[in-house]
Amino acid sequence: MLLNRSERNFPRVIIIGAGFGGVELARQLKNKEVEVLLIDRNNYHTFQPLMYQVATGTLASDSISFPLRKMFKNQKNFRFRLAEVLSIDSKNKMVHTSVADYDYDYLVIATGATSNFFGNKQVEKYALPMKNIIEALNIRSYLLQNLEEAVLRKNASDRERYLNFVVVGGGPTGVELSGAIAEYQQHMLKKDYPELSTYEMKVYLVEGTGKILGALSEKSSRDAERYLHELGVKTILDTVVTDYDGNTVTLSSGEKIPTKTVIWGAGVMGQMPEGINPEIIQRGNRIKTNEQCVVEGEEDVYAIGDVSAMITDENPRGLPGVAPVAQQQGKYVAKHIMNKLNKQETENFKYFDKGSMATVGRNRAVVDMGSLHLKGFIAWMTWMFVHLVSIFGFRNRLVTFVNWSIKFLTKNSGIRLIIQKYNRPESEPIVKEEEVKQA
Repeated sequence: MLLNRSERNFPRVIIIGAGFGGVELARQLKNKEVEVLLIDRNNYHTFQPLMYQVATGTLASDSISFPLRKMFKNQKNFRFRLAEVLSIDSKNKMVHTSVADYDYDYLVIATGATSNFFGNKQVEKYALPMKNIIEALNIRSYLLQNLEEAVLRKNASDRERYLNFVVVGGGPTGVELSGAIAEYQQHMLKKDYPELSTYEMKVYLVEGTGKILGALSEKSSRDAERYLHELGVKTILDTVVTDYDGNTVTLSSGEKIPTKTVIWGAGVMGQMPEGINPEIIQRGNRIKTNEQCVVEGEEDVYAIGDVSAMITDENPRGLPGVAPVAQQQGKYVAKHIMNKLNKQETENFKYFDKGSMATVGRNRAVVDMGSLHLKGFIAWMTWMFVHLVSIFGFRNRLVTFVNWSIKFLTKNSGIRLIIQKYNRPESEPIVKEEEVKQA
């Protein structure tokens, strides 16, 4: 049972969100003289960098998820509540949730981000986002459902929209996802679906800027694009999606691609409960903080990770929305809170960039670490090692390693199961050219 403020021996730190930042913060407060209360709508932490492997069937969802209560079972000052946070009342230091109201001494908002469709409701209606486990499983089911539908159609023209897969967004998620789909096309499509031709299936990657992997070096971007082309992925640069009716995606260049599958990874926006001053919300729906992660205009309220916007002269657009930023901010805020309790000063937060990486299928990856650039097999091994050691739980690491090993040796592994069909909103009716002429 959680005690009220007047009954507690130690101050309470409420953390909203069990992403990388929230989990790291809670771990750093172990054995400290504070009470930690973590609130999340899920009872598990998700290792998001490998979400695309769940979406493409390489890994099961529980391989990249870890129960929060198990994670913190040895942390005596930790409590967890499975709840939806409805609103924040910073004046009275209260958090209102779907199960109860909780008072706090320190509040940390680590609610992460969701997909940003930039106001295009038509695209949002039909495109498939991938920001959580449920959405990743929906993609897995829908990819397989469309292949099953393609088998039922005799004419190549009728199969086309079921066998065209469009990934929007050329960041690491889009690059890794399109590469994984293309590998399935090369190594497993003919084995699973002998009725279909490998050449009928096409994978497109659409990016609004002039290069993919914009956060990486020019060399890494070029190498990654070359790897995608080797896998048969068609990259379309300097182009954005303007419309999608569920059957045909329209690009800013005027090109139209018939497809039932558009996977959206083109942008993210912060998600947060009510109670945040709208005047401090920045570009991308992020909460403006000072250089100590404190929410502007607030006291004892912090924001970290994807939902925060720490805007400085060095970073006029804020810090990148990657896991290392959230983890380093989690460590920093834990130190800041304890220093504040002990009436000690804390230096401003400084992000240390350890490097960036992305994989583009088997034996293909790019890694940037300062001036060091790796590519190919060595980069791929580096990528696998870094991600493997970063997953929570020995079982999850072991299962992931075994799955990767089998796939490497056989080129034919994966969880190609439609456990629950994904029912997308009904598409606009297809109007054939001859019907238009008759009208």
